[in-house]
Amino acid sequence: MHSGFRNKKQIPLIITGMTKQTKSAETELTIEEKLRALFSLQLVDSEIDKIRTLRGELPLEVQDLEDEVAGLETRIGNLKNEISELEKSIVGKTNEITASQALIKKYEEQQNNVRNNREYDSLSKEIEFQTLEIELCNKKIREFTAQVADKKEVMAEELRTCWMKGNVILKAKRQNLKTLHVTPRRKRSSFQKNQVSCRRGLKRDF
Repeated sequence: MHSGFRNKKQIPLIITGMTKQTKSAETELTIEEKLRALFSLQLVDSEIDKIRTLRGELPLEVQDLEDEVAGLETRIGNLKNEISELEKSIVGKTNEITASQALIKKYEEQQNNVRNNREYDSLSKEIEFQTLEIELCNKKIREFTAQVADKKEVMAEELRTCWMKGNVILKAKRQNLKTLHVTPRRKRSSFQKNQVSCRRGLKRDF
């Protein structure tokens, strides 16, 4: 009899203990889930803050790039003008050489018809002068040609830089800026309701 009485008492105690443990586990699980949800929302808020920071910096970066591209375009335009002027100078010196050669030929023909040595020497000096002019023109042409080559090389590099910054980097940053103006607002609206609900649930349980 005593043994049966003990067994009847023990059964409700075991059931009661299991019920309390189950309720406790359910409560702990609910709090854990809400804490995880809140943590996730905090991460989202942190991400949104970063996006807002980037959105604040991007307009300045875009403006700086636009100014840099404009400066590159100006330098490229100046280089084109300088190259054009140098090429005109080369043409001019080439024409001077042609004119000097024509004079030399003329003076040499006149030397065949001189009447005295003084006239011959005078023509010889003119020929010598025109020869020196040709040498000087050739020297200038070499200098101008070298300058044109250098400026074309610089201009090619400037064009590559301008294209990369204007058509690739600047275009991408403008697109990012356009996207960032919309993204934070959408994310904030989407997650704020969940954040408020989660905090209320945590407050009630604690």
